[in-house]
Amino acid sequence: MVPIPEVPRETEAKLRDYLALLIRWNQRINLVAKAEPELLWQRHILDSAQLAPLLPKGEPIVDLGSGAGFPGLVLAVLTGREVHLIESDQRKCAFLREAARLLGLDRVTIHALRIEAAPSLGAAIVTARALAPLADLLPHAHRLLRPGGIALFPKGRTAEQELTAASPHWTMQIERFTSSTDPHSTIFRLSEIHPVSAQA
Repeated sequence: MVPIPEVPRETEAKLRDYLALLIRWNQRINLVAKAEPELLWQRHILDSAQLAPLLPKGEPIVDLGSGAGFPGLVLAVLTGREVHLIESDQRKCAFLREAARLLGLDRVTIHALRIEAAPSLGAAIVTARALAPLADLLPHAHRLLRPGGIALFPKGRTAEQELTAASPHWTMQIERFTSSTDPHSTIFRLSEIHPVSAQA
C-alpha cells in the first residue's frame, strides 16, 4: 500500500489495523463499498489523511456523519487530538467505538445522534466527507463552529456547482486545495460562514 508521507511507522501501522478491522466488519454491516484493500486504503485512508496538513494546530475536531470514520477517525490517529464523531446509525457507532478502543484513541467521543440534535461543542474545526451537498452542510457548520472556526469539506467533481448553488444564501471565506488522491476533486477550507440574511 502507498505510504503516507511524513507519518511515523507506528502511526501508519495503526491505520493499517483500522483498515483490517473495517474489512472484517464490512462483511457483516455495510460500512463502505466492498473493494480490494489497496483501493480502500487509497479511496478512504489516504483521501482522509490529506486533510491533516490543512488543520489549524491543536484544535478539537467535530466530524459530521462520520460513517466508518472518514475523515474523523483517520485524523484522530494522525493528530492525537480531541475528535467528536457524530453518527446517527447505531451499527456504525458500534464499529466506531470498537475502532477507537482497538486503536487506543481515548480522546475520541462518539455521539450517536443526528447532526441536527448535536450540541454545539464550540467546534474549532468541522469536517464532513461524502455526506451532503455544500448547501446542506453550511447550516450545520454555521451552528456548530465557534467564532474563527473553519470547515474542511472534501468535494468531488461537482464542487464548484455546489458552491454556486450555496452562494446566494451564504457568505464565507473560501480556500481551495486540489485533492492529492483525485485531481478532479477539491477540498474546501471555509471560514467566516454566515447566512446572507445575517449580513443585511
